[in-house]
Amino acid sequence: MGRTRIVVAGVGVLVVAVYAALLAVNALVLDPLGAVPGQSLDAIHRHLEAQGFRVQTDIAVVIGIAAFGVVLAAVLSALLLATRAATHVVVAVLLAVLVMGGPASFWSGFALGMDVADGYGVGGGDHTIWAGVLYVTSVIALVALTFVLVLGRAGHVRRTASGTLAA
Repeated sequence: MGRTRIVVAGVGVLVVAVYAALLAVNALVLDPLGAVPGQSLDAIHRHLEAQGFRVQTDIAVVIGIAAFGVVLAAVLSALLLATRAATHVVVAVLLAVLVMGGPASFWSGFALGMDVADGYGVGGGDHTIWAGVLYVTSVIALVALTFVLVLGRAGHVRRTASGTLAA
């Protein structure tokens, strides 16, 4: 059981890191390029900076949001492993971090995304499918979280009941 929890925690943090990486790449590279087709990312940044936008601050905000999710997952995993939380609890907590990735993805789009929208006169919505992939992943994590909590609790009740009967 201990090894399973460690593997689950490690894989969970890795999944959160992949989600965070896609969040950052989408907000900082793919979405600006989708919003202004035919322009290089460097040209978009120069254009925005010439208009007075703070591109480096936008980049820092997005990276900070993405990094926060990974650090949160790692710290929570370490705490759950240290307290010997049940495997289904570790899974549930890491799924909850993925669920929170949806709002984080939405908010990360405001940094550079709104500057691109204002600087180029384009819509402020998502310009690639990748934001949708992040949102759908968060919704799937929410549904999975529900199942993990229900099934995990049922398993706990079953183990407790069988332990009581054996005593």
